[in-house]
Amino acid sequence: MKWKPGDPRPDARSMIRVDQAGEYGATRIYAGQLAVMGDRSDTARAISGMANQEERHRKFFDALIAERGVRPTALQPVWNAAGFALGAATAAIGPAAAMACTVAVETEIDLHYREQLEALGENDPVLSDAVAEFRAEELEHRDSALAAGAEMAPAYPLLSGAIRLACRAAIAVSKRI
Repeated sequence: MKWKPGDPRPDARSMIRVDQAGEYGATRIYAGQLAVMGDRSDTARAISGMANQEERHRKFFDALIAERGVRPTALQPVWNAAGFALGAATAAIGPAAAMACTVAVETEIDLHYREQLEALGENDPVLSDAVAEFRAEELEHRDSALAAGAEMAPAYPLLSGAIRLACRAAIAVSKRI
């Protein structure tokens, strides 16, 4: 079937796949952080609020996967373990490192969602409206984490760079696998 203006873009399936995987990974990162930090500190309360938004994003993409018959990533078990481990490790370093993780992840998600919005244009309003809304919330997470002292984390440039690189790799493989 030939694509026509107004039809969902042919690459919307991979967008939905990778977005669901990313939102799932984010919920696992926050779960790992909260498992280490508990729920009593100001940082933990902030993380809990972000986690609730990520869970809402994930549920949206879960429903869209089912509605459109999109195959989820086969790497979900990897993102489950890797996300939790990343969250637990950064929280174990301290609150600033947990916030540095958020800044790094959300910086990459902002770039990723911005590229998706440019590619989608007006061809898939359901997906583009959700991506625009979720992108705004991800930017709030990044800005909150910066305000909470993310840049004070030990070896911040190295930590942030490593997490951003891992995010770019996860995005690339989750589109296809």
